[in-house]
Amino acid sequence: MAVKRRYESTRRQEQARQTRRAILDAAGKLFVDPGYAATPLTAVAAEAGVAIQTVYAVFGSKRQLLSELVDVSVAGDDEPVALPDRPFVADIRALADPRAKLTRFARHLTETHARQADVMIALAGAATADPDAAEIWRKNVEERRQGMAVFAADLAATGRLRPEQDVDRVADILWLAMDVRNYDWLVRQRDWSLEQYQRWYVDTVAAAILTASQ
Repeated sequence: MAVKRRYESTRRQEQARQTRRAILDAAGKLFVDPGYAATPLTAVAAEAGVAIQTVYAVFGSKRQLLSELVDVSVAGDDEPVALPDRPFVADIRALADPRAKLTRFARHLTETHARQADVMIALAGAATADPDAAEIWRKNVEERRQGMAVFAADLAATGRLRPEQDVDRVADILWLAMDVRNYDWLVRQRDWSLEQYQRWYVDTVAAAILTASQ
């Protein structure tokens, strides 16, 4: 009996996860087009093939659904692993050369933007008129700045920052360079390749913050 109960519990958990994923996928489609403000939760439920009560049971509110959609879009999955604990961060920290660190981050950044650009550009637009979207956008902006402060400190530890640059200013430069709107302009609107975008990121940031190689 215990084995059967564990099996049934595991099956329910997987079904719940699939339902949650279906709702997030539906929101990711509809919050982009026709847009967050124009999409009622009933439309999300219909797109996901679930009852509206299920959407409320899983997410509680439209705002929370948007918030979790952004989190999943950034992380790439719904695993309970914070971004600082993700493998790419360990990869960056293990590198000694600051340009190599920027190159590894550029690869992660490109993968992230390719996945999240539609949602984040839509969120930025919705934030101009919707208070909930504006709050979630501000939270994302602040979290990105905090993450870049940690990255800036890691780069500073290499001893290769320009003398006129302090960690706080470097964090600002990293924060600006990583903005999804740069990816949108260059890759999606100007048809740059992903390799060109990554090279632009590394060359631009390195020129702004690093001393010449010894």
